[in-house]
Amino acid sequence: MRHKLLSILLLIFPVFVMSGCRLFSSKTSGQIIAECYGQYLYQEDLEGIVLPGTTANDSIDITKQFINNWIMQQIMLHQAEKNLAEPQKDFKDQIEAYRNSLIIYAYESELIRQKLDTTITLAQIEEFYNSNQNDFQLRENIVKVWYVKIPEASNRPDLVKKVTKLLKSDDADDIDKLFELCQKSMLICFTDDESWIRFDELLKEIPINTDDQEAFLRERKFYETSDSLFIYLVNFKDYKTKEGVSPLSFEVENIRNLILNRRKIELMDRMQQEVFQEALIKKEFTIY
Repeated sequence: MRHKLLSILLLIFPVFVMSGCRLFSSKTSGQIIAECYGQYLYQEDLEGIVLPGTTANDSIDITKQFINNWIMQQIMLHQAEKNLAEPQKDFKDQIEAYRNSLIIYAYESELIRQKLDTTITLAQIEEFYNSNQNDFQLRENIVKVWYVKIPEASNRPDLVKKVTKLLKSDDADDIDKLFELCQKSMLICFTDDESWIRFDELLKEIPINTDDQEAFLRERKFYETSDSLFIYLVNFKDYKTKEGVSPLSFEVENIRNLILNRRKIELMDRMQQEVFQEALIKKEFTIY
């Protein structure tokens, strides 16, 4: 019976969560909407469950569902109270432990908000990166690329030839010319050679057909392909394959978060030691 009851509780638990804590009403007065085993659902408990702009029919359905969920919970609680032995219903220790954890967490969160130094310089990021390079192994291939997407419908071999020439060039003037040409001819153009992007992200823009990304990157610097929509021209400016060391520029935000987390841990450790020593000096605890 107990296992069967537990299974039922697990099945309906998500429904109760959706209804929120208002299912446990502590009111003793007001307009009563429903009653079950001596527990009452009041009109005030329904406030806010229907969002503004909801249609009349949907409002009725949402309200009915909320009331039904409340009744179902009261029924299940009644069955649980009736079928479980007293030791099985004693959650005092768990409730106390949970309350203690919440209070400590709230205190630590406030302490972090007030005292944590969140300023992280580029020099600190670089120092962290240089000291922990073994922790920054690539899990996927990344590239720096320029690419242009020319509509297949334009049918202009001269435009493809001109874009290809400019795209392959490293001359600053040619880069400006490429950008101007893309704007003038309404071409999709990506010319950010400072940012690393995941090869898999590039595949969402360029239909590259390869089963071996590493070999593909090693064997070519320029790539051209097409489909029914576009002619794709890609210049690979740089690449790094997985299992190699991830470049610093690719890890900046990750390192920033790691440094912050490390500072949080150090702050908490320092705080705990300080309050422990203070309590020890003041003889505020006794070990028997």
